[in-house]
Amino acid sequence: MKKNILIIYYSQTGQLEDIVKNVARPFEARKEEYDVTYYNIRLKEDFPFPWPGDVFFNTFPESYLQIPREIFPPSDEILNKKYDLILFGYQVWYLTPSIPIISFLKSGFAEKIMKDTDVVTISGTRNMWMLSQEKLKVYLKNLGAKLVGNIALVDRHDNYTSVLTILRWLTTGQKEKSGMLPAAGISDEEIAGSVKYGNIIEKHFSSGNLSGLQPDLVKNGAVEIRPFLVRVEKVGNKIFTVWSNLIIKKKEKRPLLIKFFKVYLMAAIWIISPVVLVLHLLTTPIFWFKRQKQKTYLQGINLK
Repeated sequence: MKKNILIIYYSQTGQLEDIVKNVARPFEARKEEYDVTYYNIRLKEDFPFPWPGDVFFNTFPESYLQIPREIFPPSDEILNKKYDLILFGYQVWYLTPSIPIISFLKSGFAEKIMKDTDVVTISGTRNMWMLSQEKLKVYLKNLGAKLVGNIALVDRHDNYTSVLTILRWLTTGQKEKSGMLPAAGISDEEIAGSVKYGNIIEKHFSSGNLSGLQPDLVKNGAVEIRPFLVRVEKVGNKIFTVWSNLIIKKKEKRPLLIKFFKVYLMAAIWIISPVVLVLHLLTTPIFWFKRQKQKTYLQGINLK
């Protein structure tokens, strides 16, 4: 009897779709063993791409506060089938799973589909995904899903280069290299190479040894933790909490506050972030063991 595999994702640019389809290739190749289904989450009022003007910054408070939008229901076929494994692809907006992903997780459909089912999460991000994954772990636990693996693909360029290329991509739709800037996003080679993670997942799934899946994924480079960026995320979450609540409460001043937030965010990236880096480096000898423990935890799938 065939095993049912479901791939859930939302992708504006097509990058995450390419990633999840590459990870799913080993299952697709064994059609006699697996029945593979794709579910592309669709919002009833979707976001534009490329993002015009300050529209992307205007999504900040709802993104960070995890305020959902209405989605189109999954098909009856998806809702009425029991799955043996789910590959869950997501992206990060403002240090949090994106609004389309949150909208699905809060829709009521998610529990019906994911309850008591093994889940492998797959993210495609600029570079800061670690604490967003912690938020996703809570959702999965509350839905009764069983997280058995995690893959985090990121832009390998330095922090400042990736800021410039992602802004170019979001606002103009141009991913390709231009001038002195490289191509935006995760490299084509890494996306194509993500099939190796699919092979690892399929090997453990077919053998029934999912308990050893995450250590095997980590050993093969599926999760890279940069302690400095974890620190930046922690600071960012505190600041975003203040900004998002302020913008939501002061509705009449929202346009002005969004403009101030945009200026602040750029200043934080280009001015505050280097200060955090210096402090991080200076305190490395003091907190080395603590950071190693934190790194091991964030590479895993358990929830504190």
